[in-house]
Amino acid sequence: MDELLDNYIRFLATLTPAYFVELFWFYFVFEFVRYFLLEFIVLNLAKIRAVFNKPHKEDARRRLFMENPLVSILIPGKNEGKHLFKLVNSLGEQTYKNIEIIVVCDGSDDDTPIIGRSLEKAGLIDMFIRNEVRGGKASAANTALRFAKGKYIIHLDADCSYDNDAMEKILIPFFEDERVGGVGGNVSVRNYKESLVTTLQGVEYFNTITTGRTVTSYLGIYRIISGAFGAFRADVIDQLKGWDIGPGLDGDITVKIRKKGYKIKFAQDANCLTSVPNTFRKLIKQRLRWDKSLVRFRMRKHKDVLMPTASFKMLDFFSAFENIMYNVVLNFKWYVYLLIMLSFYRPLFLNIFITNILLYTATNFVKFIVYSLYREKAHASMSYFLIYLPCMVFYFGIYLRVVRTVAYIQELFFKKSYQDPWNPRKTSVHAKHLGI
Repeated sequence: MDELLDNYIRFLATLTPAYFVELFWFYFVFEFVRYFLLEFIVLNLAKIRAVFNKPHKEDARRRLFMENPLVSILIPGKNEGKHLFKLVNSLGEQTYKNIEIIVVCDGSDDDTPIIGRSLEKAGLIDMFIRNEVRGGKASAANTALRFAKGKYIIHLDADCSYDNDAMEKILIPFFEDERVGGVGGNVSVRNYKESLVTTLQGVEYFNTITTGRTVTSYLGIYRIISGAFGAFRADVIDQLKGWDIGPGLDGDITVKIRKKGYKIKFAQDANCLTSVPNTFRKLIKQRLRWDKSLVRFRMRKHKDVLMPTASFKMLDFFSAFENIMYNVVLNFKWYVYLLIMLSFYRPLFLNIFITNILLYTATNFVKFIVYSLYREKAHASMSYFLIYLPCMVFYFGIYLRVVRTVAYIQELFFKKSYQDPWNPRKTSVHAKHLGI
């Protein structure tokens, strides 16, 4: 151990600035510039804008309540009976009151029909719809959409919980800018103390997803409205004929809205708590689905946003390009970096590996602490998450990278998303036939 430490100290002594960059170019060129420097600059700009925009935002809130438009809340899902009463009860406590609640049971085999019908009979929801045969989440959402009367549509997951002003705050961006077609809510992890894997996801959502969406929203390239909490103009959703078959339907509909010329915004202060997979096995299944959908929708179905056509829009191009570059291309580029280090710097590889871990870990700590200052609302889990930050380089930098790699290969070469049981088989066969 002492020999290893002495060897590492001697290695550090040899690191001139030029040599340092030579060995750790992947971190500096791609990771540090994009995920720290750019984010830090943009978060400061967003904070300044928020200060100057405060009167406009307050005026937008006032106009929302003056107009008081009907808002349709759609809750599609399978076997969500145990969550419905708690969700409906929390919706009754929202500061925005002019809502209708439509629940769609998508072929459930639990007690969802009994609970749903009792809620409808008691007047706690406006409509309960039972699909006897499961059609998938998009089918269930579109079923609810056919009966929705609201000027705005809010899509929720039944197993989530929401701040009592969440519906109000996700609607305000529509009144700040009439060109906004969709707004994503801020999703955090509720069950972060359940297991190691839920804690790591809690840190990921807190330190990466929320920050990333704040930054991309400011830059105008925000690319995914979470299916757990998203709001839409009803007339825009009608133009699109609702949701297409998933998985990845939330990212898909976001791109479709952008292609129609509307803006997409992220409401950082519209807070939602969700339960995430509580085992690594379940997480792998979820992330394989998410990552395959990036290839299926971004690189195939919506590849036209990358082409110089008559409907070409620069922001749509950058939204797709940034997503593909940093999630797909650089994911494989990391393996190239690894191969170069092993091929040309083999005697130093262990020292290089340790230094990379230290660099990423230090960056994670700085980001976590500094970025916390930019949040609208303090998070009770901050001190709890700090303990687990050293694990993130292994979780996000290695574990999830391998999962992403498997997903990309499966989808690029074998179109495995059409075999995902997340959708009924007949639905996936139909989607594959249509090429969507």
